[in-house]
Amino acid sequence: MYSNPEFNENGEKILCQMGSVNADMLMNIKIKLMSAGESAEFCDPANETAILLIAGEVEFEFDSVRKCASRRSQFLDKPCCLHFSRKLKAKVTAKSDSRILIQQTDNDNDFGYKWYGASDLLLQEFGKEQWDGTAHRQVLTLFDYESAPYSNMVLGEVIHKPGCWSSYPPHYHPQPEVYYYEFDKEQGFGVGFNGDAAYKVENQGVLAITPMHTHQQVAAPGYSMCYVWMIRHLSGDPWRKTRIDAPEHKWLLDL
Repeated sequence: MYSNPEFNENGEKILCQMGSVNADMLMNIKIKLMSAGESAEFCDPANETAILLIAGEVEFEFDSVRKCASRRSQFLDKPCCLHFSRKLKAKVTAKSDSRILIQQTDNDNDFGYKWYGASDLLLQEFGKEQWDGTAHRQVLTLFDYESAPYSNMVLGEVIHKPGCWSSYPPHYHPQPEVYYYEFDKEQGFGVGFNGDAAYKVENQGVLAITPMHTHQQVAAPGYSMCYVWMIRHLSGDPWRKTRIDAPEHKWLLDL
């Protein structure tokens, strides 16, 4: 299901909420706008938390450590993220008007604090030599099961070229997944799929992907698209780069 909720009075756009909005995604996910000088503290008794800088300049404070981070946009700079376990505290202070994404889910593992800077990311390119480059994209992984087996989440970004496809060929997996979209221009758009349902996706919209449904997307020509991808591991069945290609489209892999 696709939606593009408004920001509330607290400057928060709620994308998913366990027990409420897109509850079957099994995660709390929101975008928070922060004005220069504003601070926000985070501590959850049951949930692990990841805080991703989307744009702006902020200072992260955690475990007697301070990390300053700045990002012009998802298209110009690589992401950074603070990931920490339940009960721990972190503070974010905006040095300029900023935008952050907060991802949470329940997790009994006490793994401490993990900081991800530009040099800690896994960068992969897909589709460059296939299908005349029409599915060429860059995939940035901040953490997944291989790098963070103690986590119940996966977090990454995809940089998606104008007029191209990603998450291609169409594929699916048992774990729920969420895409949060941003475009290089506010009027940018594309199309995202959840199974056979196709949705017009726009700037700051969210696609909640039902388990075992194919999910692929295309950006309109002239508009670069970036989407944050977030997966919730299932108990006893974590996402281990799990990819089940739609059988009718598997022939594409031989091209």
